[in-house]
Amino acid sequence: MLESKNQISLTKALIPICVLISLLAYNIIFFEDKDWLGENTYQIILLLAASLSAIIGLIDKVSISHIVNKIFSSIKSITIPIVILLLVGALAGTWKVSGVIPAMVYYGLNLINPSVFLPLTLIVTAIVSLTTGSSYTTSATVGIALVAVGSAFNISEGMIAGAVISGAYFGDKMSPLSDTTNLAPAMAGSDLYTHIKYMTLTTVPTFIITFVIFCLISFNTNTSATGDMSSIISLSNTISNDFYISPILFLVPLLVIILAYLKIKPVIALSSGILLAVIFALIFQKNILDTIDSSQLKAIFYSVFLNTNIPTDNMSIERLYNSGGMKSMLWTIKLTLSAMVFGGSMDAIGALRKITSVLLEKAKNIFGLFVSTVVSCLGINIAASDQYLAIVIPGKMFKKGYEEKGLAPENLSRTLEDSGTVTSALIPWNTCGAYHYGVLGVSVPEYFIYAIFNWMSPIMTLIYAGISIKIRKLK
Repeated sequence: MLESKNQISLTKALIPICVLISLLAYNIIFFEDKDWLGENTYQIILLLAASLSAIIGLIDKVSISHIVNKIFSSIKSITIPIVILLLVGALAGTWKVSGVIPAMVYYGLNLINPSVFLPLTLIVTAIVSLTTGSSYTTSATVGIALVAVGSAFNISEGMIAGAVISGAYFGDKMSPLSDTTNLAPAMAGSDLYTHIKYMTLTTVPTFIITFVIFCLISFNTNTSATGDMSSIISLSNTISNDFYISPILFLVPLLVIILAYLKIKPVIALSSGILLAVIFALIFQKNILDTIDSSQLKAIFYSVFLNTNIPTDNMSIERLYNSGGMKSMLWTIKLTLSAMVFGGSMDAIGALRKITSVLLEKAKNIFGLFVSTVVSCLGINIAASDQYLAIVIPGKMFKKGYEEKGLAPENLSRTLEDSGTVTSALIPWNTCGAYHYGVLGVSVPEYFIYAIFNWMSPIMTLIYAGISIKIRKLK
């Protein structure tokens, strides 16, 4: 049997995607309160779509060994991200028992005005992400704390997560330390700093609009309801009574941010943050460890690998006190693996390249070329469930098309970021959407509309292309 000659028809290439989207839509519409096939509904649907994709490939005489190899290659490519997901779970667990996240929440409750919470969240996460170059690190550190603080102010968790993700992806796009910010110009044939400078033309206006919208949302929020001082004082007192609270605890996240800024490998940076948190827990939070288990070492083990339940009489703070270690990330990991199986299967039968090549053929003018690039990035984020593929495949496929239209490569690199990088967090089964849900505890449907920066970015790049604003030509 043949391996793959990319002769699949467009209709066949679209069948698995249509089935995937239809099943997911059925689950969302008819099973709003509980999942159709249990807690692993997304995973099962992805695997069903992957199976359908493989069957189509076999009918087209693509060898089973080629499909299996592509799937294994796809899974192998996320080995490090899976390790990072496990470490993020351990980070969340140890940062709670060590008092790091409770300290963030405590100072946030006492220092932040609820009426400016959402715009401030946007700014803080943008700064942290610019510094670290990672939306993942931003969500796993200040993001968790901000969701907890905002919840105490009775602000919608969807709004908070939307602000966190909007700010995190602004920094992820614009930081020279970001992997996607380096990958996009490499695929397009531009250089890093030309790419970043050219991105400011669409990214900064989008960020400003996002900031203004969050200001308007905050100004139209009932501050007397969100700022219930008796509730806030009660939460603050509970935290200060249960934990040792001191600015010294912030040395733990500061260490992770510094290591990320120095471009130390994420596995090392996160492991260092976990180790220091464990040390701080043993030094400063012995009473908390004793409430978890009579053996402090067992309590540490629970916080790293399993679930941690800190007893409390204040039910409004129960979520903060109940944290998961690595075990809490297993659902996200299963979803990520299922997404990679689907993406690998679609790649093996030539479906992804077929869809992208058809879009390229449809691009009759410059605006059509930009539209095709955006649609391609969105489609691969949906089909392959990976933001890197959403940059690499369209980058390779459209590079020549931009050259033939006389467009400078930074046009392509900017469009890849505006539509490939940021929209990955808007798709529940995408590795990025699954990650942020696993870390923040807020589902994609809940924060989608409030992740304003993310869904507005591809719209902004198309507006610029449509009215020919700052479309740089080849010299």
